[in-house]
Amino acid sequence: MAEVIVRDKIEDAGLADKVKITSAGMGGWHVGQGADRRAVEELRKAGYDGATHIASQVGPATLAADLIVALDTGHRSELIASGAEEDKVALLRDFDPAAEDNASVADPYYGGPEGFRTTRDQIEAAAPGIVDWIRARL
Repeated sequence: MAEVIVRDKIEDAGLADKVKITSAGMGGWHVGQGADRRAVEELRKAGYDGATHIASQVGPATLAADLIVALDTGHRSELIASGAEEDKVALLRDFDPAAEDNASVADPYYGGPEGFRTTRDQIEAAAPGIVDWIRARL
């Protein structure tokens, strides 16, 4: 969901040709699969298209990025342990001025559809901050 939403906001800001946005999971259990149908449906309700998303796993290209955005503190720790430079890894909600420090994005996977709404809301609240971060570095 985060890749789809952030990419949309970057396109709206006219920055799509200046940055590369990717998404990758820490584990490989969903590699090659599409997004969870509940995530795709929640994205669709909000006007996003998540139907073409294909899962991939964190690798060397991810770890070499200028900014690596983790959705929770556990993933942040795993990314750093995997070799990502600590100062390049940020929590997504760090970009939301209303979020508490070190706040994780809610994981909706084991719950119902309402969890996907909460997750979308949290991502949308942080996306403008990511766009601002990118603008400041171009």
